[in-house]
Amino acid sequence: MATRVLLLADTHLPRRAKVLPEEVWTAVEAADLVIHAGDWVSVDLLDELEARSRSLLGCWGNNDGPDLRARLPETARTVVEDVRIAVVHETGAAKGREARMERAFPGTDLLVFGHSHIPWDTTAPGGLRLLNPGSPTDRRRQPFCTYMELQIDGGTVRADLRRLPPRRSARLRTRRPRSPAAGRQRPTPARRPWRGCAATRSPGRRAPWAR
Repeated sequence: MATRVLLLADTHLPRRAKVLPEEVWTAVEAADLVIHAGDWVSVDLLDELEARSRSLLGCWGNNDGPDLRARLPETARTVVEDVRIAVVHETGAAKGREARMERAFPGTDLLVFGHSHIPWDTTAPGGLRLLNPGSPTDRRRQPFCTYMELQIDGGTVRADLRRLPPRRSARLRTRRPRSPAAGRQRPTPARRPWRGCAATRSPGRRAPWAR
């Protein structure tokens, strides 16, 4: 039977969200192993993940303080079935990342990283696979908050990117009382004839995981 692995990174609690989405906690409890690639920010999340997961592996990130760094390594390693895994927060610029990480992590089959909040799934020429699950709480310029689920069977790794629905604001909109003049109809201004417009849009770059 394949091993189920959940990948998280850049949770930034409680700065970017007060709690993890419930969908993520459901995935935590279903996984055989949870991997967190740094920027926890809150030590309380580490405590809760340790309590609710079957097994937890993680590293610290650049936004993690002394309490987290005292309990987590800069680079974490494990072997799942036949896959040698390393976990680190930062990998530097996207350009040249595969070759650079292959030199930095010899003897590794899978490198899990974070920091950019950008989902990533590429394979280096020598076979090292690089995965970034994005962030489940802070999407930045990405269209969705995300995490990843893996199925590891022997030496085979299947990665699925999970998109989270947008969070609803907790603020309730209040309506202002209408003034007596609010019901009066205002004259509709004359509209100019539409002459059309010309617009150009350069194609956006596809995320690495979407290729």
